[in-house]
Amino acid sequence: MAVPTALALLVSGCGAGGTGARDEGPAHADSVAGAATPSAAPSKSPDTVNAVKLVKDDPKVAPEVKRELKPCAADEYPVDVSYGNLTQGSADDVVVNVLTCGDAVGVGSYVYREQDGSYENVFKAEEPPVYAEIDRGDLVVTKQVYEKGDPVSSPSGESVITYRWTAGHFAEKYRTHNDYGKVAGESATPVPAG
Repeated sequence: MAVPTALALLVSGCGAGGTGARDEGPAHADSVAGAATPSAAPSKSPDTVNAVKLVKDDPKVAPEVKRELKPCAADEYPVDVSYGNLTQGSADDVVVNVLTCGDAVGVGSYVYREQDGSYENVFKAEEPPVYAEIDRGDLVVTKQVYEKGDPVSSPSGESVITYRWTAGHFAEKYRTHNDYGKVAGESATPVPAG
């Protein structure tokens, strides 16, 4: 009886979910005194930036994107902001996606790099619908592809382009294209009897 009970406790402990060590609270200094220190210090995270001001003050941003950048409700602007190390600078870079209010379609994606206390636009993609994100130190830009007659909610496919910071600029490293199936919403064709 002891073996099945121990096994049940072990399995239930493994399947409990959670976030691992963070559930236990902070470690005491004496318990980590012998722990190895990382060889490279992580980049300094920026204070939260005013992404709307950054985009509106940026001369590289298209006037039509600036015109579309209006609050959706009260003072809530349709922007997604991510911070991460893309350009190996001393501070994290800022990725800003400008979206439409109604259907959250990306109309512009930008990367800002901290330079001497201000932010410089080092990447832009303004061919809607577009969305940029950080993936393991690379910039990944997704562009929905529409064929004639496709509704906004149902693109025909997407192109996913991965950029890497090389020699002071973003260079394309990978490109994939996915075509979406057209089965949803259509009735199935019966298989002929044979």
